[in-house]
Amino acid sequence: MLSVIWFAAAMMLADVVSAIDQPKVTNRITALTLKQATALARSEGPLYLNGLTSLSAEVAEALARHEDWLSFNGVTTLSPDAAKALANHRGGGLYLNGLTAISPELLESLAKHEDFLSLDGLTALSNEEAALVAKPDRGLSLNGLISLSDKAAAALATSKGSLFLNGLTSLSETTAEALAEHDGALYLNGLPEVSDEAAAALARHYGWLVLRGLRTLSDTSAEALGRHSGNLSLGGLTTLSPEAAKALAKHIGGLSLNGLTELKPEIAEAVTKHMGSLRLDGLTALAGDTAAVLAMHEGPLSLNGLTAISPRVAEILATHKDYLVLDGLTTLSDDAAKAIAKHKGGLSLNGIETLSNEAAEALAKSEAGLSLNGLTKLSDEAVRTLRTKALVFLPDKLR
Repeated sequence: MLSVIWFAAAMMLADVVSAIDQPKVTNRITALTLKQATALARSEGPLYLNGLTSLSAEVAEALARHEDWLSFNGVTTLSPDAAKALANHRGGGLYLNGLTAISPELLESLAKHEDFLSLDGLTALSNEEAALVAKPDRGLSLNGLISLSDKAAAALATSKGSLFLNGLTSLSETTAEALAEHDGALYLNGLPEVSDEAAAALARHYGWLVLRGLRTLSDTSAEALGRHSGNLSLGGLTTLSPEAAKALAKHIGGLSLNGLTELKPEIAEAVTKHMGSLRLDGLTALAGDTAAVLAMHEGPLSLNGLTAISPRVAEILATHKDYLVLDGLTTLSDDAAKAIAKHKGGLSLNGIETLSNEAAEALAKSEAGLSLNGLTKLSDEAVRTLRTKALVFLPDKLR
């Protein structure tokens, strides 16, 4: 009875529930009739049904017609017919993270699904199963795997979408060499460290390489990763030696060092020479001399850890010549607004909730694109002022 009530609530709220709130409603559904499943399949946006613990073949067939992502993370067992039905889903990703064991028959059926497939509940995968589940044109999430043979790694590397293997806590050189052949984003956030040999192997990967779990990085490994081409995320590092910083600055592509909470002058000078987007979202304060060094960075710069900036620091950062992201700021004084408005690259201030009329007027005169999607309270005069700017992004209610 309770599931029916939650289903009714989901249907009544379908037209008004936001994309963020929708899962809160649908995830409470614990059972579905065929009629209810058919109705839900017609809804727009990702469909989260993680409250379901089982799925009949007829309900699976109905939900498979949904034209967006499907999530059934509460389902712990699946019949062969239900698996075959879900394999026909064409709307987006399919999440079945509640399955902790899977028969070859089920895996063969699910492997026919043509889009992103998440099976994070699996803790082991044989070489044959890896070859079966890998497809050249879709992403895979297997975050439950704690180990992987070289042969299985080579099989998984043939998939060309994003590959999530965040459960791995160690990586041999040969396994790293196999995974480096993957053509797509590679997530290995469970690794607290990598050997110099494994780092050198991973550096040959082309594309997004995510190693946010690393807590230490030798200078030799940094030199190897500095040769990587593509976005590189090392957000778990809290310290860097000057030599490691210089090596990483040679990296081609985006570089994320969000774990650094402070920058010594020599580190700041080194990373600033990086010729791509640079993320330093772990910094919560910025002195004028450090800001002056970072402002010389030639590429997009993200400093989302800053919650406030002084007019002096704003004036220094305004000399940066590329896209500047300061989404951590929640307020901006009039003087700081006048200073940062001089920035000639794109400017993102999506954390700002309100602006004075004077601050709005200053920002409206900015020559660059401006994003203010976080505004919640603004005077009518400030709204009119911001609307005069040619390239400004505002919340829907203020456009």
